[in-house]
Amino acid sequence: MNSYALTLLANMCFALGAQFFTHYSRKFSSSWMNTFKAWVAAICFLITILITSGFHYISLYNLSWFLISGFIALGIGDIFLLKAFEKIGPGRTMVIFGFHPVIVGVLSYLFLSQSLDLNKLWGVLFFICCLVIYSYESFKASGKWEVQGILFAFLGMFLDGVGVLITRFAFDLNSTITAFEGNLYRCIGALISYLLIRQFAPFQFRSRLKSLNTRSKFYVFLGSIFGTYLSLAFYLTAIQQTTNLAVVSAISITSVIFSSLFECLWDKKWPSIYLYISFVFFFIGMAFVFDFL
Repeated sequence: MNSYALTLLANMCFALGAQFFTHYSRKFSSSWMNTFKAWVAAICFLITILITSGFHYISLYNLSWFLISGFIALGIGDIFLLKAFEKIGPGRTMVIFGFHPVIVGVLSYLFLSQSLDLNKLWGVLFFICCLVIYSYESFKASGKWEVQGILFAFLGMFLDGVGVLITRFAFDLNSTITAFEGNLYRCIGALISYLLIRQFAPFQFRSRLKSLNTRSKFYVFLGSIFGTYLSLAFYLTAIQQTTNLAVVSAISITSVIFSSLFECLWDKKWPSIYLYISFVFFFIGMAFVFDFL
């Protein structure tokens, strides 16, 4: 399966998992939800590695880059991402990720010497229009501009982009490392970040997990399987296979469609007129990103 198809599958899985992440982040906290999904993903990746290829040799230097990637992107970055889910919802957060290919493209150009198409920056102007529309929608609904949620989404997006870059660098250091191994090491890096966060902002992980009934435990587990284990497995395999991170990142923006669709189904309501308008600007921006315009 090529990297583009894998990226689409990753987006679909993440968009589905995002609905569960949003619900339980609002119920408990983004740190609690992130810790739970990191544990589930780490265990699943460990089992997958043991029954498939097994572990390959990895130097401490190589391992450290995977851990740093997980610490930054899956740890700190996902906290901001889930906070954005809480504030503005997963559909709108994913639209803001329209900036992701630009960020990854610039970082890849600076640090991996990959090509950078400056014409794609025109797409940024249309993505900015999406941000203005969402802020105005929040202003109409609550009387205040939703700046915090947008800022959280930007921080999560930027840290995710940094994590993608570091992960690709880590794979380049050792071609024998599989995507499953890379994901396991990244999940461990994320768990390290949550252990540190607990020292300053306890989020009562065990007690809150025990408070969930069987049905809720199943849902939060299911969301973690789709939104973390499967999405990361597909996405890192795509990153490992591709020669251009910016293209994979651009395809990742299709998650806005999946997220918005699943969000409407979850909330059992039609998209707002502001979401429709933002879609127009979003697809024009994507046309620039994919060189259709």
